[in-house]
Amino acid sequence: MRKTLLLAALAALVFLAGCNTMHGFGRDVQKVGSEIEEAAGQ
Repeated sequence: MRKTLLLAALAALVFLAGCNTMHGFGRDVQKVGSEIEEAAGQ
């Protein structure tokens, strides 16, 4: 029981860290895309 709980908590931690990382990566890609659009428009 205790081992299962520990494994579930660890899996949740990895999942949440992964989501946060992907969210940050998505913002970075969006920013680069906006800068490219600005440069193309000038």
